[in-house]
Amino acid sequence: MERDSQLELYEAVAARLKEAHTRVRALQVPEGVRMALSRKLLVVTAAAKHDLKDAAARLDRLMKDLDEGRFPEDD
Repeated sequence: MERDSQLELYEAVAARLKEAHTRVRALQVPEGVRMALSRKLLVVTAAAKHDLKDAAARLDRLMKDLDEGRFPEDD
């Protein structure tokens, strides 16, 4: 049972990461902002390899920021 729930969480995180990458590519923001968001997505991807629940929480925060129009500063 535990393995099934872990697999479901993995599938959900993978699908949401794909959606997040698509959304970031489509944003009309400066290239620096897009790069910062892409780095955040890479961090989530790396975290998913070690701690799937943490990665899901990070992705939730990132998606909420995207939904609310909160983007990193352009350097």
